[in-house]
Amino acid sequence: MATLLVNIDVDDLDRAIHFYTGAFDLRIGRRFGGAGVELVGANAAIYLLVKQADRPPFPGSTSPRSYARHWTPVHLDFVVEDLDGALVRAEAAGAVREGDVAAHAWGRIVLLADPFGHGLCLIQFSEKGYDAIATNA
Repeated sequence: MATLLVNIDVDDLDRAIHFYTGAFDLRIGRRFGGAGVELVGANAAIYLLVKQADRPPFPGSTSPRSYARHWTPVHLDFVVEDLDGALVRAEAAGAVREGDVAAHAWGRIVLLADPFGHGLCLIQFSEKGYDAIATNA
């Protein structure tokens, strides 16, 4: 089985630590000098990595790294037991809500952006969760 590590590029490590520890009750595991920090308390460790804005993210890239709101098909979902309480906490820490809370057969969800433009969601599953919409393969 593979081990999953989650890396989040940020341009302000202290601000990122404040947001992710305040919004999601994560805590610092290890520090890597001024280059990054490991956050623990979720199912997978989250690594906040300092990467300067306006620089190419990889050699040959034509798009510079930006911390304005951006879209990517990969994002974080934080599963919570109390979506309303978690939303208050996330917004107080600096998250920006990107719509109303939506209800589905599998549960409730709200879309957010962190202070670095990364999309994330808060999800509160119903009693059946995804089994409410699962079909046989």
